[in-house]
Amino acid sequence: MLKDEKMTETTMTIREMCDAYDVTPRTLRFYESKELLFPIREGQKRLFTKRDRARLKLILRGKRFGFSLEEIRQLLDLYHMGDQQHTQLSRTYEIAQERLADMERQRDELTEAIDDLKAQLKWGEKILASMEDQKKAAE
Repeated sequence: MLKDEKMTETTMTIREMCDAYDVTPRTLRFYESKELLFPIREGQKRLFTKRDRARLKLILRGKRFGFSLEEIRQLLDLYHMGDQQHTQLSRTYEIAQERLADMERQRDELTEAIDDLKAQLKWGEKILASMEDQKKAAE
C-alpha cells in the first residue's frame, strides 16, 4: 500500500467530517482556531486524523451537555498527563456534576415558570369567558 493510500484511509477531508458529524466547515475551522482540532494542512486542504475525529466527538458531546469550549479544551489537554487519563476523567466528572446540578436547577425553574403560565392562561380563559357571557347577555 502506498503512503498516500494509507493516509487517505486514516484521514478525512473537511467535507467528509461535515457529513459524518453533521457540522459545518465553519464549525471545524472555528474549533481549529480555538486549538481544539489539529488537522494536517496540505496547502488549503485540511486532513483530519483519527485523533481529530475522537476529539470532535468529545467536543460535540461536551457542547451538548453545556460545557464551555474553554472547559472542553482544558479537558482535552489533560489527556496527555501520563496518568492513564485519571486527571482528565476526574476533572470531567467534577465539571459534569456541576453541569448536571445547573441543568436540574434550570429544569426546576422552567417547570415553575410553565406552571405559572398555565395558571395565568386558565385565569385568562375565565376572564374571556366571563366577558363573552356579559356580551351575549347585553345583546
